[in-house]
Amino acid sequence: MPSPEQLRDRFLRALAPESQFYRLLDHLPGISFFAKNSRFQIVCANQHFVESLGFQKEEELIGKEDFDFFPTRLAENFRRDDTAVLTTGEARLNLVELFFNPQGIPDWFITNKLPVRNRQGRVIGIMGTTQSYGHAAQTVHPYQQIERALAYIRGHFRERITVEELAAMVHISTRQLHRKFVETFGFSPQTFIMKLRIQAACDALQQEDAQINLIAAELGFCDQSSFTQHFHRHIGITPLKYQRQFRLVRKTGE
Repeated sequence: MPSPEQLRDRFLRALAPESQFYRLLDHLPGISFFAKNSRFQIVCANQHFVESLGFQKEEELIGKEDFDFFPTRLAENFRRDDTAVLTTGEARLNLVELFFNPQGIPDWFITNKLPVRNRQGRVIGIMGTTQSYGHAAQTVHPYQQIERALAYIRGHFRERITVEELAAMVHISTRQLHRKFVETFGFSPQTFIMKLRIQAACDALQQEDAQINLIAAELGFCDQSSFTQHFHRHIGITPLKYQRQFRLVRKTGE
């Protein structure tokens, strides 16, 4: 009588190459699936992921990297998480990733990344799913309880927002609000707002006529010095250096 592990392994070894389990995810609304090899190249993806990048067929994505699709800042963030999974062999779950649409409005997504191993147990790639909070809200319980606060932050993160007013908005204490943010995002409400501002700053700094002092004011920082300190703390370099690096990369690519 084979063990459960033997039954599973025998079944998986018998699969034909064209047997694609991830096709099941095409029938789950709002979920994107992808897998990459150890060189960070896409090797398979479900249809939702393919179409979200503006393509029609999976074959059009295979062999490409995040840097082929996304702005450098976003691609660097994705690569950092991918590298961590490849290096440690440990999953990274419920990652909160922020994106800005052309109108400058933020949307956030939940991403899960797990290692892919060969038969010897060696990590040979990454597989993952991405789901917008619009679809994930029903499965992320802490998110549901602070949904109104998140909606307010989404529309007002450029303004001064206090934790007290957010807590009052969802009828819980500031302590409870802090705990629910940590449960959902891994950091406090203040840090969430600051990360949102810094990512908006990164997008703004990439504009041709961007002025650092004006960006600082538009994003609610009391002055340029405060903006520079927070930016350096989150990104690792100053806004000016970030801007120069981006312009150098863009000029090199022309």
